Order: sequence, then C-alpha cells, then structure tokens
Amino acid sequence: MLLRIAYLCSMKLFPNTVKGVVQAIDEIFNHNRYADKVIEKVLKSNPKWGARDRGFVAESVYEMVRWWRLINEVSPSKDLYHLFGTYWLLQGNALPDWKEFQGLDPKKIKEKYEEIKDKRAIKQSIPDWLDQMGSELLGEKWDKEIDTLNQQAAVVLRVNTLKISREGLMKRLAEDGIETYAPKGYKDALVLAKRQNIFKHPAFKEGLFEVQDASSQLVAAALEVEPGMRVIDACAGAGGKSLHLAALMKNKGRIISMDVEGWKLQNTKLRARRNGVSIIEPRVIEDSKTIKRLRESADRVLLDVPCSGLGVLKRNPDTKWKLSPESIQKVQGIQQEILQNYSSMVKPGGLMVYATCSILPSENQLQVEKFLASDKGKAFELLEDRKVLAQESGFDGFYIAKLKRKES
Repeated sequence: MLLRIAYLCSMKLFPNTVKGVVQAIDEIFNHNRYADKVIEKVLKSNPKWGARDRGFVAESVYEMVRWWRLINEVSPSKDLYHLFGTYWLLQGNALPDWKEFQGLDPKKIKEKYEEIKDKRAIKQSIPDWLDQMGSELLGEKWDKEIDTLNQQAAVVLRVNTLKISREGLMKRLAEDGIETYAPKGYKDALVLAKRQNIFKHPAFKEGLFEVQDASSQLVAAALEVEPGMRVIDACAGAGGKSLHLAALMKNKGRIISMDVEGWKLQNTKLRARRNGVSIIEPRVIEDSKTIKRLRESADRVLLDVPCSGLGVLKRNPDTKWKLSPESIQKVQGIQQEILQNYSSMVKPGGLMVYATCSILPSENQLQVEKFLASDKGKAFELLEDRKVLAQESGFDGFYIAKLKRKES
C-alpha cells in the first residue's frame, strides 16, 4: 500500500478540512496550479485551523499529488471525494459514513490495487514516458530510485555559520523541544527529527538557518571559495546558494547573484539582510551584454541551471505531472546554451561548477561532455563530477561537475 503518514492514519476526518483538500486537488489538477502555492492559499484562507488541521491538509494534498495516477487507477470514479476516499482507504484507514463517500467499497479498492501492483509506472504513480526514460537512462538503479523519490522529504536546515555553529543551533532548537541530528558528510546541515513549521521559530527570524536540502548544500561547497574572492552565481533564483557561498567566504569578497527574473532576486535581498550578509550584489540578466561585460572577471562561477527537477520529486511531487519529453528536451537546450555563454565569465585558472537537481544523465554528465567537446569547452577541463542519487544519499538527487578554466 501507499507510504503511511503516521499522524494522518490515526486522525478523524472532518468535513471542513477534507473539503480543503478536495478544493486544493481541484485547483492543482483541473486548473494547472502549483501544489505549494495552492496549499499556501488554502491555509491562508482558513486562519482558524489549528496546527493539526493545517498539517492534515498540507500532507494529504501532497500525498494525493504524489500518488495521483495510482489513486485514479484504483478509484471507482473521478469524483474528487471518491478520489480522496480511495487515497484514505489505501492508507489503511476507515471512512466515515458520509454521502460523499457512497459507492466506495474498501474490498473492491484493495482487489483493484492487487491487480495493478506489479505494473511499475502505475504502482509508483508516474507517467509511462517517465518510467521508460528513467529505465533507459538509469538501468537497474531506476526501480529503487523512483521508489525513494516517492518518499516524503526530510526537513533539512543549513546552519548560517556567520551567526552560529551547528552545535549551537542544535542546542538552541533542543531547548524549545525541536530535536535534530547532524548527517555525516554535510558539515553545515541539521535534519529535523520530526516535520514541523520551522519558519515560525525565532531562530529563523534571527537568520540562524535556512531550509536547504543536504544535497543542495554540496553545490556551494564544490566551488572551493575563499574569503575575498569574486564569485558569480549566474542562475541564483531566490539566492539560497549565494547565501551559502557568502557564509563559506565569511562575508568577505563579492558575490554577484544573477538571474533573468528580477522578482526572484528581490527575495535574495531580503534573505541576505536576515542572514547578516553584505557581500551579495543582485543583478538582473537583461541580455547577452550583461554576460559579456563580466568576461573573465570571476574567480568562481556557479551554474545551477534550470532542469527537469526530477531529483527533487520528494518535495515537489507535482513536477512529474507537469513535465513531458518535449519540456525536458527544451530545458536541455537551455542548459547547453548557459554553459556555452556563461562560461566566458570565468578567469583563466578559475573554477566553474555546473549543477542540476536532476538524476538524468542527459541533463548531467552528457551535457558536460558535449560542452567539453565544443570550441568554448576546450578552454576547460573536468576536475571531478558527483552523481547524487536519492537512494544512496537519502536526500535529493543532484549532479555537480567541477571544471577548471585552463591558464592561457
């Protein structure tokens, strides 16, 4: 059966919160909205819900999105209450005697599940094309990888070492009953023992940590930055990795955080202020001239490029329903274009890191190989690359390649 969320399984169902889940599912699948934004909206419009109700709605929506294909295969109809009821029964729960759940027979649902449980694409609740692509590109590792990516993500913190040590933050949170553990191999990471809304804790408002998956934390570390360096984060988004770089540089030097979307960089400014970071300069990429002006100006360049996001399905399960083979092919074109054009910003002797949150070789090592075989790529050498699979790390799937620009 489906993975169980322990506290959900013992909960009594209430009409208002079930209605909230159903409304969210309608928005996500019938109006093509993003799950995180929909959940945020639903919770905001029901301020009287307590923490338990809010947790129930958020987790139920995410789990239904995660297992959408399987639920639809097993449900007797496409009615949204029937789909919720099917999901609830698959968790091993009993349904209340509501008119919305009439026509749902637990025995028939279990029988239907038994019929399809050996069909991997249905059981793992992914599109057929994705199952085929994953199998072709990852071979025997695919079965375990997609199984791991269907598990709920842990909440991982990145300690802001500009303000506190990892041990200090662990102690501070423990004083308020928040237990954490330090995973091996991730020197700035803490994992919450129990999922909860950590953003309301005073330590977050004080800038003592950011929420960032452990695999993602490997990216900034790969750049080998030092205080005083000039660093460009060329696909910075909301600035999570720029903030990590600033901490590793002890807030000394200069980081140019760039993105084609100016609104994303506004978040970078706010987060930098909270983190006590002063060396980040947000800069919008307006056209190719923005890149040309920075030619051979950076000691380090980070290319955390747009990707399919297949390595982060644990936390973004709706991604698999929005992707297509065509969209993945399109993003591969963007990745190679960024490699070709943005690599010019690296000084001779400087380092460049190419990273994705994808597990597909076609977005990862094959892109690096293609770049190195090109005219512009001949100026670089691959020092090392790291393929992080979720099944091996326990965290998100990632790819990180470290390249050096040859001395001219």
